[in-house]
Amino acid sequence: MLPVIALVGRPNVGKSTLFNRFTRTRDALVADLPGLTRDRQYGHALLQNNPFIIIDTGGITGGEVGVDGLMAEQSMQAVREADITLFIVNAREGLTPVDEAIATQLRAENKTIHLVVNKVDGLDQNTVLADFYRLGFDSVSAIAAAHGRGVGKLIDNVILPAANIDPDLEETETVDSEDDPEKGPKLAIIGRPNVGKSTLVNRMLGEERVVVYDMPGTTRDSIYIEMERRNKQYTLIDTAGVRKRGKVHEAVEKFSVLKTLQAINDANVVIMIFDAREGITEQDLNLLGFAIDAGRSLVLGVNKWDNMSEDKREAVKEAIARRLHFADFARIKFISALHGTNVGHLWEAVDEAYASARVKMTSSKLTRVLEMAVAKHQPPASGRFKIKLRYAHPGGHNPPRIVVHGNQTKSLPKSYVRYLEKSFREALKVVGTPIKFELKESKNPYEGKKQKVTKELMDKARRNRKKYKSFSKKR
Repeated sequence: MLPVIALVGRPNVGKSTLFNRFTRTRDALVADLPGLTRDRQYGHALLQNNPFIIIDTGGITGGEVGVDGLMAEQSMQAVREADITLFIVNAREGLTPVDEAIATQLRAENKTIHLVVNKVDGLDQNTVLADFYRLGFDSVSAIAAAHGRGVGKLIDNVILPAANIDPDLEETETVDSEDDPEKGPKLAIIGRPNVGKSTLVNRMLGEERVVVYDMPGTTRDSIYIEMERRNKQYTLIDTAGVRKRGKVHEAVEKFSVLKTLQAINDANVVIMIFDAREGITEQDLNLLGFAIDAGRSLVLGVNKWDNMSEDKREAVKEAIARRLHFADFARIKFISALHGTNVGHLWEAVDEAYASARVKMTSSKLTRVLEMAVAKHQPPASGRFKIKLRYAHPGGHNPPRIVVHGNQTKSLPKSYVRYLEKSFREALKVVGTPIKFELKESKNPYEGKKQKVTKELMDKARRNRKKYKSFSKKR
């Protein structure tokens, strides 16, 4: 088991900055705004060639209610999971009553706590640390996480000894977690704010892993969660809700939207969640269009389906058939994330879409399908020339890419490309993933080249003219 490090403390003390410093990523949102992090964010770190798991947590203020209380519970859950707990405090603000309250709360967990005084750059360390020794912790370290000062000493003097690792010994075998094929597909759960994305994540995990609160914008970051289901590995990505561009004013929300769009590009399968009670909005269609353009496999989940009358359910189904015709390749599941209704069928659709995105294709099979489609329905003529489609071959996976060669392919209408997509989808039995076509035209090797007129060519042409004249006289 890899050692686990939890970062806890008040809001805006630099936990996420230190998380990004350890993991060498920008996975955690960082801004000069208290309470930015709300969920437990897990990351992989390689400290002195030794692998660790880092947990970034939301800030604890003491006496929390509402969403803040849920954030504090998430933080304490991270402390219980961790082997090493780093209690982060802010040197510039000094020792506060909230720090003292958190210290008392951490001692109650019977864990070994290491006090880390952050933001000491430009300050007298001896004066600053003297104030924090009052908390009674044996291990106190001073760092500047934003600039990396003191972080190396923290790793050598605190983290490695706490994990029973000799700083002088280097691990030769490390695991690259980014390209590990055993981790299985990444599932990004997207949608507008407050449609039930985090509730669905908790239901799929079987635990209260992310903060759920009846308030739009509760989730601010994209949370990656590795899990196993029926001996299969998955990575769930809980994302922030995406509103209309005109309603996004805060810089933090803009970064949250960027994180969501990055999660879509990073995922293998996208689960798009709609609110059955609010219907399908233009923002739903825009977000869905982005996922399709990114070439991601797609599963549509209509949430909050419970306790709806039959008339309203029929109206929702009619709206889906009318407005989501461009995504008719995706499975639609009517679910209740709160009660777990049909969530199991959602998993079946995810596995089917992921398998379709990796379907095996051969040039011979694709060419046969193309020939059958053309024989059944010829492409329309382009001006004086007839469009000819000659052969096809695979161009890649995730999503399936098919390269079609022929003449005048640039003039092929979009309606005919949709016809080809339907033909290939039926032949390959592909469900839940778009098919991308790349149309290539055959080039004339002599195009743009002019033959030089030499004396030999002129003599040959003159002889040919004489032969033609003598042949005409004989006739």
